[in-house]
Amino acid sequence: MFMRAAQVASTARIGQHVVIEDDVHIGEHAEIGHGVILRQGVRLGEGCRIGDGAILGKLPARASLSATTGEPVELPPLVLGKEVTVGAGCVLYRGAILGDRVFLGDLATVREDVTIGELSIVGRGATVENKTTVGRRVKIESNAYVTALSVVEDYCFIAPEVTFTNDNFLGRTEERKKHFGGPRVRRGARIGANATLLPGLEIGEDALVAAGSVVTRDVPPGVVVAGNPARVVRDVAPEQRLENQTYYEG
Repeated sequence: MFMRAAQVASTARIGQHVVIEDDVHIGEHAEIGHGVILRQGVRLGEGCRIGDGAILGKLPARASLSATTGEPVELPPLVLGKEVTVGAGCVLYRGAILGDRVFLGDLATVREDVTIGELSIVGRGATVENKTTVGRRVKIESNAYVTALSVVEDYCFIAPEVTFTNDNFLGRTEERKKHFGGPRVRRGARIGANATLLPGLEIGEDALVAAGSVVTRDVPPGVVVAGNPARVVRDVAPEQRLENQTYYEG
């Protein structure tokens, strides 16, 4: 099979011991750290910065008992927009799309079939699993776990150590495969540190889940919930609503 040669812009800076496979495109003024691996077909936009030891364009391996990774399919190339920053040791899978000026902290993982909108942040050690959509201006902080089949809409805040889940059957019975689904976090919602979201829930727009809460049912828009199980305790204060923030673009 004929393969296209890699295309590296003349202004790009490439570190030592970098592997660049066929059909990789590296945009103008990109900076590639030492020991980076760029797998076949990776697309890096203008001004991207890739930290030492990162792996971009990795192909997924299917575990024999996996319920969310299907049979091998041809995935499109990994695509990074303009001025994306990828920290040291990150792993980004083939088939993901990162918008302009996305920032990934060191050791973050982004799986296949993931889309992350512009200006979003994925913190150090955080994981965004496959078939997940993350909107614009989202903050996913260090060591958070966003499970497969989740949706995080624009302007959301996911604090450190938050856990999304997608399997109410905890790995038992074939019936579970009919009900898989991660949480859907609506625009502007905020999830406090160490909170756990059960499968298939919806967190309403501008809602706030307090730290350490276990959310077992849908959360209405604009309220604060707390506890195990989480219950409504009050409305979100007006000054904290998304519409009253200076960075909100409507």
